[in-house]
Amino acid sequence: MRKYFLGEEFTKQDLKQMNPLVLAYIGDAVYEIFIRTYIISKNKDTCVNKLHKKTIQFVKADAQSYFIREIQKYLNEEEIKVFKRGRNTKSNTSAKNASIQDYRMATGFETVIGYLYLLNEDERLEEIMKLVINLYEESSQNEGENHGSKS
Repeated sequence: MRKYFLGEEFTKQDLKQMNPLVLAYIGDAVYEIFIRTYIISKNKDTCVNKLHKKTIQFVKADAQSYFIREIQKYLNEEEIKVFKRGRNTKSNTSAKNASIQDYRMATGFETVIGYLYLLNEDERLEEIMKLVINLYEESSQNEGENHGSKS
């Protein structure tokens, strides 16, 4: 599908020259599609409002910041460089409901997602998304256990 719209595929050199915020821009959309698809697959009979609330748990800046901190050790050298470019790029927008640090970490995370997407690195993108989903599921289980022990 991408090839149809793009005509030519992006090279690593193309993406190195691209503004990291552009990579984060597309990465934000790609990440949200992955997450919405996952949420729907687990909640087929849920109303849209509840689906949206579940999606927010994944896509808010502090969640993305947590995910990238946890998966950073699984990123290769090139992905780390892309992450740092995104994280360190000055943005004209500000974090709405997040700290500056979380916002920058989230931007770095989205930059990696956009980079992999535009390179057609679908297998690697799926690996990273599986890591994120596993982290979310683990933290949800731990939260449930913690809530259960309080009563």
